[in-house]
Amino acid sequence: MKNVCLAWAVLLLFACNPGSTDTPAAGVFVIQNVAVIPMDTETVLEHQDVFIADGKIADVVPTAEKEPGKDALIIDGTGKFLIPGLAEMHAHMPRGEDTAAMKDILELFVLNGVTTIRGMLGDPVHLELKTQLSKGEITGPHFYAAAPGLSGGTVKSVKDADSLVRKYKNEGYDLLKLLPGLTLENFNAIVKTAKEVNIPFAGHVSYDVGIWNAIAAGYASVDHLDGFVESLVPGIEKIPENKRGLFGLHIARKADLSKIDTLVKALKQHNIWVVPTEALPERWFTPLRTAEAFSKDPEMIYMDESVVNNWVKAKNNIMADPLYDSAGAVALIALRKKILKACSDNHVGIVSGSDAPQVFDVPGFSLHQELKYMADAGLTPFEVLQTSTVNAAAYFNNPGSGVIKPGAASDLVLLNGNPLSDITQTTNIAGVLMGKQWLPGDVIAQRLEALKGKIKQ
Repeated sequence: MKNVCLAWAVLLLFACNPGSTDTPAAGVFVIQNVAVIPMDTETVLEHQDVFIADGKIADVVPTAEKEPGKDALIIDGTGKFLIPGLAEMHAHMPRGEDTAAMKDILELFVLNGVTTIRGMLGDPVHLELKTQLSKGEITGPHFYAAAPGLSGGTVKSVKDADSLVRKYKNEGYDLLKLLPGLTLENFNAIVKTAKEVNIPFAGHVSYDVGIWNAIAAGYASVDHLDGFVESLVPGIEKIPENKRGLFGLHIARKADLSKIDTLVKALKQHNIWVVPTEALPERWFTPLRTAEAFSKDPEMIYMDESVVNNWVKAKNNIMADPLYDSAGAVALIALRKKILKACSDNHVGIVSGSDAPQVFDVPGFSLHQELKYMADAGLTPFEVLQTSTVNAAAYFNNPGSGVIKPGAASDLVLLNGNPLSDITQTTNIAGVLMGKQWLPGDVIAQRLEALKGKIKQ
């Protein structure tokens, strides 16, 4: 493995400086004559030189104001735009012993400019991966790992709740993942112990818990807008869980839009972060595009054929449900966008997450689609970029990330176009700097080619 990693590092360094085998000392780079989008303010700093050393941004100065050191590797940023690395705040890594599949997914994220992920369904091997990533032994993003899920199936008593929370805290997971099926009593026990041992909890909102109890309990984040639609439906307590549909799919047209303001104010008051995963319903639930059409999208070439086939079945199955109707699905997606825009307008914390890999959400690629869906909801390009940069850093209480300024982490994406003019320019990647490792466009293309058909769920 060490020999493979060494060979890979040499390939990267050679590819980013053709004709030279010089190795930058301590990861010393200078990105010259680039337009910097610092993200701590809505601006574009034209014609800047960004100096990087040992995984940190050392300086940002006007072009040619400062000479690069002789050991620095020069990256030409002329005509390009530099943004902080992006964050996928609802990712899924495979579970079990297939670490090769996990590493493929981690690499696919980085090749798409995603330099931080929050894994949302844990496994003991994820803790090993996290250690390897932190030491630079494998290529991948910064990895925050959730514990194995806490659900009605795994937490059947208050005693289960207490013991599992303590177990996962002691094992070193970064957060607890809450899944459906929890009773209110067991949920409250999870919350009590989680606060005692100081581990955050996030994810789904169980039917018996409801969004108001979830907000009061202090979720670190509510993902998928789970429970939001239900909170807007008059008489929701009379509608059985199996009649509501996933994320309120079957009841969206019953929502009272005047209740959105109350929901949003409660989220803001209790400092609840929101991870929309808008890419999931926009692709899984929509009647406007068939499963077969999604299966032919260009990024599907990276997924194992069996995974794509399962995704086709999942979409077809949900649309074959007798309770599914096209108008209701369209109404749900429109309602989610209204809620998302209201959250943004009222300064509720939003962080980007797409639930990849999930139904037609390919790791890395779907994060960019998530950004576009948020823009479609009415967020400005800058507001959208905030969700994936400074907001993610704030969620993790990490001010040294998500911005471009001296002292910040050198997790950066070089773009060929301005994302503040067109958010889809986040896909127009010229190179990715992951700490001390520079991946220019040609190397990204080579690695993407090697990953075709390999990604497994």
